Amino acid sequence: MPTTLPGAKAPALSCRFPHTAAAALSAAVVIMLVASPSAFCAELAMGLRVGEVTQTSAIVWTRVTRDKQRVWDGYREPSKRTPKSPVYTPSEIKIEQRDGATPGARGQLRVSYADNRELSGPRETAWVEVDQASDYSHQFQLTGLKAATRYFLRVDARDAEDGPITASAEGTFATPAEASQWQDVRFGVITGQSYWDLDHREGFHIYPAMAKENLSFIVPTGDTVYLDSEAPRARTIELARYHWQRMYSLPRHVAFHKEVPGYWEVDDHDTWCDDCWPTLRAAWMNPLTFAQGFAVYREQVPMGAATFRTARWGSGLQVWMVEGRLFRSPNTMPDGPDKTIWGREQLEWLKRTILESDADFRVLISPTPIVGPDRDRGKRDNHANDSFQTEGEHFRQWTKQQQLKNFFTCCGDRHWQYMSVEPRSGLREFSCGPASDMHAGGNPMQPDWQPFLRVKGGFLTVDVARDNDVPTISFRHHDVHGQVVHEHRQAKQQR
Repeated sequence: MPTTLPGAKAPALSCRFPHTAAAALSAAVVIMLVASPSAFCAELAMGLRVGEVTQTSAIVWTRVTRDKQRVWDGYREPSKRTPKSPVYTPSEIKIEQRDGATPGARGQLRVSYADNRELSGPRETAWVEVDQASDYSHQFQLTGLKAATRYFLRVDARDAEDGPITASAEGTFATPAEASQWQDVRFGVITGQSYWDLDHREGFHIYPAMAKENLSFIVPTGDTVYLDSEAPRARTIELARYHWQRMYSLPRHVAFHKEVPGYWEVDDHDTWCDDCWPTLRAAWMNPLTFAQGFAVYREQVPMGAATFRTARWGSGLQVWMVEGRLFRSPNTMPDGPDKTIWGREQLEWLKRTILESDADFRVLISPTPIVGPDRDRGKRDNHANDSFQTEGEHFRQWTKQQQLKNFFTCCGDRHWQYMSVEPRSGLREFSCGPASDMHAGGNPMQPDWQPFLRVKGGFLTVDVARDNDVPTISFRHHDVHGQVVHEHRQAKQQR
């Protein structure tokens, strides 16, 4: 297999020295370039992402890149799937030659932020040096923020200490109001970002569509990348990182995340492989392990320490983000009271914090379905399947026993959109659908207690507002261009 690919654009020459290409230059030219400020060129091709926003804190993720842009028109395998061979044979194609590659580079990063667009009187973090150990990325912990306040920020990059700033990326986010204060909130829910099913060269159509919705935040529910089922299969840490780089260097995605913070959830494909659990043996993923895949996930998203958590947005809304891979029993284990997706600690925390909440509306956002139904064959990894029937039924009936009002679930994972009302408990669930129409499918069932089903891509928005001073929640399914295709609107019910 050739190492130089016909028709592929070579990555832009870095002005960082020493460099293989620079070594070929005359000594005089090298000295001239190094002495010039223009020789310093740490870049920020992936922009920034803000996550885990609370009333007083936020996390800013960013990464030093070698070039201003990702690799366009690089090498791409002839087909989406690759054989599930237990023997790993390294490819002769270098990662930096691949479509969407965004090579990192050593450098330093800093964040400046303030509550005004001009960044007047900003707070600044210390400069932090990044290297290959963190994939040249860093997650800045911002603290001491004010509730219900819009912040503006700028990430600066430079090659080395005392060097000039060579690249900057600007963004914004707003903190939630305190629980005692009303706040209108609108957020989005997405899943199923299949790179091979992109519907636009610069990123999914849903991103510019969601940008028009004035979202307070976004919840990617998992399957953000497909490490196992999309070529090249991520059988090394470097290839796993490449999957994240090619997804989050797309211009539409970069532009969106500069303006909208998120709470990322993890699922199977972006952890390691389809329907996985920690003790699964998956020889076709060797030498990459479950633990390594999960560590790369944590490295690549601004998630913080907790994998399950809750966030309060004013008096009207509280959301829960749960985690279904780390504590999971094997899918193949016989169902029963000891079989779990969430684990005892998470389930107890979930029930306790839901009951403690006095928010007008409570929304649980799960990577996988709790109500469903799922398709009738081939799935054994969520609470809507017989495989985890005991825990699923326990939680659904618990919501009934507690007479929970104004409580809903949203989920990802499914390749279709739906609204379901579980007949025994009355629990209502909304599935957001995959990121593109090309990724939709799956032959889902539609019982009479599922009044809405659409086997297409798009996204879900949830809107909490006051109508004639009555708190109201609206769930809207959108197609990939943002058109509303289904809406459920409900006023607050008295408990």
